[in-house]
Amino acid sequence: MEQIKGVAASKGISIGSVLLYQTGDPKVSKKQTNDVLGEIARFEAAVQTAVATLGELHERALQTVGEKEAAVFEIHQMMLEDLDFLEGVKDCITSESCNAEYAVQQAGGQLAEMFAGMDDEYMRERASDVRDVSARVVRVLCGCDGNPLEGVKGQVIVAAEDLMPSETIQMDTSKVLAFVTRLGSKISHSAILARTMGIPAVVGLREGFDTLKAGQEIIVDGFNGDVYLGPDEKTLAHFKNERDLYLEKKRVLRSLIGKRAVSLDGKEIEINANIGHPADIALCEENDAGGIGLFRSEFLYMESQDFPSEDFQFESYRDILQKMAGKRVIVRTLDLGADKHAPYFKLPHEDNPAMGYRAIRICLRQPDIFITQLRALHRASVFGKLAIMFPMITSLKEVLEIKKVVALVKCQLDEEHIPYSKEIEYGIMIETPAAVMATDLLAREVDFFSIGTNDLTQYTLACDRMNASLSELYDPRNLSVLRMIALTVRNAHKAGIWAGICGESAGDLELTGLYLKLGVDELSVSPASVLEVRNKVLHTDSREVDDSMLNLYTV
Repeated sequence: MEQIKGVAASKGISIGSVLLYQTGDPKVSKKQTNDVLGEIARFEAAVQTAVATLGELHERALQTVGEKEAAVFEIHQMMLEDLDFLEGVKDCITSESCNAEYAVQQAGGQLAEMFAGMDDEYMRERASDVRDVSARVVRVLCGCDGNPLEGVKGQVIVAAEDLMPSETIQMDTSKVLAFVTRLGSKISHSAILARTMGIPAVVGLREGFDTLKAGQEIIVDGFNGDVYLGPDEKTLAHFKNERDLYLEKKRVLRSLIGKRAVSLDGKEIEINANIGHPADIALCEENDAGGIGLFRSEFLYMESQDFPSEDFQFESYRDILQKMAGKRVIVRTLDLGADKHAPYFKLPHEDNPAMGYRAIRICLRQPDIFITQLRALHRASVFGKLAIMFPMITSLKEVLEIKKVVALVKCQLDEEHIPYSKEIEYGIMIETPAAVMATDLLAREVDFFSIGTNDLTQYTLACDRMNASLSELYDPRNLSVLRMIALTVRNAHKAGIWAGICGESAGDLELTGLYLKLGVDELSVSPASVLEVRNKVLHTDSREVDDSMLNLYTV
């Protein structure tokens, strides 16, 4: 038996035989042509065919994985209408007098390399979208755009160099036990699709992928990112038992839908969901989230080619509020910078972007952008229960400046006779040590705190959370971080406001009991974690939690 290590991309355990699936761009060679106009016409026809096919895939994805994941195929359609891509292909055909297939590969490859070289992980993953789109057009030109698993009998574990979103969604899921890939990351579209479809997946096997053989029996552990080749009887028995336990756990969690999150000692806590796109609401509903504790509005900017207009933003916020049907929706204002970028912002290069020009600093220095977003949010507020949250606060001065801008926006809307809710809650993220140490003052100016433990951990421990070599130092359970959370909650309650946690540690089941004991009012987690956290709360007695280490010193 051999064990190889990858990245856990989708939970679950599968046991089965390997199907080595050949993916990627069809192999084409450069051919000279005397009919440049004819090749351009072939290319344009192939693009139209590809657009039509993507429309069909979008409809199929809506039925199988929902609106959020289906959106990728709309994005691919837009890519095929992108002038840089279209003109790049035509210029290559014209300047090199070459065949359309070769030109598509060249232009698509250059565009993919541009994305792959970006600092932001989200943008780097968009390189796979470009490759997917290019490969689709080439397959149409070559006449080989078929079903990926056509002719496969029985159930298999699909092993591939990488999987494009279109390949993933076209597969007959009744035949797929799991996915394993040499490349890929947890945030690739195919990994997201695998999670949505409930198919276990391990990606990023790298050189370990070369040890896989067609027809070989393997175990895929989507919890730990392990793949076992030729497992012995003891290992098989162990993982069959783990698989059955997991399926039973999923059944039990579904039974918690509709129940309040009340601990054994009677403490109730609100459990909400973090989302980054209006389409994510379907997952919130499916997992019975109490509301949206964090809507990352920067994705509206990252998915746009230019600054999103007030009307565009208004429609997005209105859509969310209407779909949440009276449940509270907390929208975080623009949080670009650091690891999130939109090229048209033209943000300066920084040696230390995590501590640079980002989030509220951009909004206060470029108030036209800030006012546009705040106007859109206030206009949408009449359609539901809205709360607005401001990130990356370091001082009372910033909060007072924000309140002036909010007052200006309300004055504008009043003068224009545009209605907005008078019940909007205004809160701030507590994610810097500076904010923590001023929580007694800040609490007097806002309606709530939401603790962003990702950045709070990073700044407290002077540890870049994006630096893999420092992963052992980056610890949200560090005593100093937990004391900062305790101080924040204490000062919030003294001022009569509520305090929640929206960072990754909100979903850490080892900390749930401590958060209950500290009096945390709300936890906002990924939609898939809502029921797991609720289950933990229901089986926890916070009186039994030892929090003595937090009180060794007066804070």
